[in-house]
Amino acid sequence: MISIILLVIFYLFFPIVIIWLCKKWSLLKKIGTIGVAYLVGLFIGSVGILPEGSPGYKLALAGRTSLPTSEITNLIEKGTIDTDDEYVNQIATVQEYIPSIAVIIAFPLLLFSMNIRRWLKFASKGFLSIVLGLIAGLVMVTAGFFIWKDSFPESWKLAGMFEGMYTGGTPNFVAMQVALKVDPTLFVIATTYDIVVGSVLVVFFITIAPPIFRFILPHNNFKNGSIPAGEVSKEALDPDNFSGMLEKATILSLLKALVVAIVIVALAGGIASVVKILLPKINFNAIIILATTILGIVASNISRINRIGKSFQLGMYLILVFALTVSSMADLETMVKIELKSLIFFISWCYFGSMLLHLILAKIFRIDSDNFIITSVALIFSPPFVPLVAKYLDNKDVLVTGITGGILGLMLGNLIGIPLAYFLQGF
Repeated sequence: MISIILLVIFYLFFPIVIIWLCKKWSLLKKIGTIGVAYLVGLFIGSVGILPEGSPGYKLALAGRTSLPTSEITNLIEKGTIDTDDEYVNQIATVQEYIPSIAVIIAFPLLLFSMNIRRWLKFASKGFLSIVLGLIAGLVMVTAGFFIWKDSFPESWKLAGMFEGMYTGGTPNFVAMQVALKVDPTLFVIATTYDIVVGSVLVVFFITIAPPIFRFILPHNNFKNGSIPAGEVSKEALDPDNFSGMLEKATILSLLKALVVAIVIVALAGGIASVVKILLPKINFNAIIILATTILGIVASNISRINRIGKSFQLGMYLILVFALTVSSMADLETMVKIELKSLIFFISWCYFGSMLLHLILAKIFRIDSDNFIITSVALIFSPPFVPLVAKYLDNKDVLVTGITGGILGLMLGNLIGIPLAYFLQGF
């Protein structure tokens, strides 16, 4: 029991060490806290630190992450599994529940500081580009599914995940893993491939993309008017900027935010339970993710909640807990053995194909180049990348447009990705 408690403490608090290391070493800072969390977790899962179950236990899992206590007891009595498997199953149960709970609580926290009405007042010119980008992502991810649906396992789930990723970035990608119950090893593989393809795309956007797109699309030096710094500062913050969170006043505020998030999760759980009774076959986790997203958006319009500082960073901390825990469930040796080259083509199609269709639509609807570039970046990579690309564009007036696109994506990623996944499941 003590070792299980220590494992829980490690998963919940080691991200503090990761944050400190990324702040101390520039190389780790470039990788990012989430990337480092995945690497640490993958190391733990691959070097034999955590015990493996017996062949009988692995067979009994039958695709599940862990077994109910009653089933474990029954299998031990029958001699099907070893007594040591009970300890292995306790670890698996911890690894199953911590990521799910972390993400469900994280999502409302990520949304509390966001107010869509405020952004639309300053970013109306780029709104059409945002809508076109959302349409392009939905079309190309769906098309990619039909091309590669037989090339890798759980293709309908991955399609939903990458729709969430293209629409709202990493938080949606993580939430979709929980909502759709994607196999941890497959999730880590998809994450790894996504990082590779995404890195190429980032370099493209900050090097040759501006001159190419400014040649194809009209280059209008639009002005969004005077943009108050306060209108963008919260959302444009580096998600790895956890400074000031341990100050007394901030801790008290974050405790309030955490309580509100837990209340939202409880309400979402009630909603999901009712829906589950009415529709027994529906995915309980998917309904909770959808409900917490909607309730989080509603709560963000309450000024006392919206003004709580660092709530976004607290949500990102819980995403780190998720990344560390889920990646520790994966095995590098197993990952190497799995041949999923087609998944790289699918991810590339989702990214570059969506961007190309977005470009065609932007040309038809005469969207200017800078609005197109910044909304593409916002939808694919989420708001933190917007200031970086705006700097390379030498156009600070696109900041609010980009941030609006990213926040809309964060809000809509789950609402689009989950229904899409279940729609594609039927094919």
